Amino acid sequence: MAAPRAPYACDPDRSRGRLFSEAPSRTRSAFRRDCDRVIHSTAFRRLKHKTQVFVFHEGDHYRTRLTHTLEVAQIARAVARQLGLDEDLTETLALAHDIGHPPFGHAGERALDACLEAHGGFDHNAQTLRLVTSLEHRYPEFDGLNLTWETLEGIVKHNGPLTDASGAPVGRYATHGVPFGITEYDRTFDLELSSFASLEAQVAAIADDIAYNAHDIDDGLRAGLFTIDDLKAMPLTQGMIAEIDGRYPGLDESRRGAELVRELISYLIGAVVGETEQRLGALLPKSAEDIRRCGRKLVAFRADAAEAEAGIKAFLWQHMYRHERVMRVMVEAECLVTDLFARYQRAPEDLPPEWLPPEGAEPESEGEQARRIGNFIAGMTDRFAITEHIRLFDSTPELR
Repeated sequence: MAAPRAPYACDPDRSRGRLFSEAPSRTRSAFRRDCDRVIHSTAFRRLKHKTQVFVFHEGDHYRTRLTHTLEVAQIARAVARQLGLDEDLTETLALAHDIGHPPFGHAGERALDACLEAHGGFDHNAQTLRLVTSLEHRYPEFDGLNLTWETLEGIVKHNGPLTDASGAPVGRYATHGVPFGITEYDRTFDLELSSFASLEAQVAAIADDIAYNAHDIDDGLRAGLFTIDDLKAMPLTQGMIAEIDGRYPGLDESRRGAELVRELISYLIGAVVGETEQRLGALLPKSAEDIRRCGRKLVAFRADAAEAEAGIKAFLWQHMYRHERVMRVMVEAECLVTDLFARYQRAPEDLPPEWLPPEGAEPESEGEQARRIGNFIAGMTDRFAITEHIRLFDSTPELR
């Protein structure tokens, strides 16, 4: 059952609006309209052929970026419903959170970051912002999707503030600075980089963790990288497996694994809702602005669940993400992306005409050219990147 709308939920009727003024929809809230625009975007459709962990041709039943994103959205809405938050905004942020990812998952991101090191690097959150504010070309009156301030804020800050009050980068950006794409846009439409994001954004972020912990266990079992009995090394999953085996003796491995994943998702959702309600009860926020100014993250796992979740991440890191089979493919994928970037720099005429500077335009700087090439590669699906490599090179890795 859905909780009544909480006073600290984002209210679409009180949105800070869009960069380009538009008449409100007669049938949809501002946040529902954002969600629909994300779903209908080209970048969202491309997620169906982008790697989560396994490259697309390794099997039809492994997660892709698209199926992962849909699972994140389902979990995020379930949490938002229990906390009385705006489900449309939460869903929008869940659906948009990965559209900036390049082909081949984190391997592609590492490769592009290295290629762009001299020009600000590559960050998938900054790329998501760039897509929804400039690279999508669907509307006659503006580039991008012209999303609300609340959605843009959530895209950029769902993991927490990017700067302190003085503007100094913090967290993951403390060493190399806030990505160029974010700082550039922030000067146009101030996203208040030093504050926390809405609860809806925080829910979308933690739903991402829940989803990939659970479905990477499912995919790892399916791929034979580890067994259900291997998961008994962790107290939480050991207890769940024992309970499942007690309820369903002799259950086949496929259903046994599916039941474990279901139990794990339910447990983690409950741990998030319980902890978040406790933190909200201590703070007693009266508005979404109170959430932004409270100075700390409010959506979180209960302490014991946080420890268990960290254990799952460590298990998956050792048994899946660093598995020789996965690592071999990802190393080859990094090389493929690096090859493409170098080729387009050396021979820009190999780019599609629409990705070349307009005829008669001022000459680009080296940085502008590099970022344009990065934008093109980041938008590729796995299969298109492979096809391009085959077109431009004599030898292409099989990625198997």
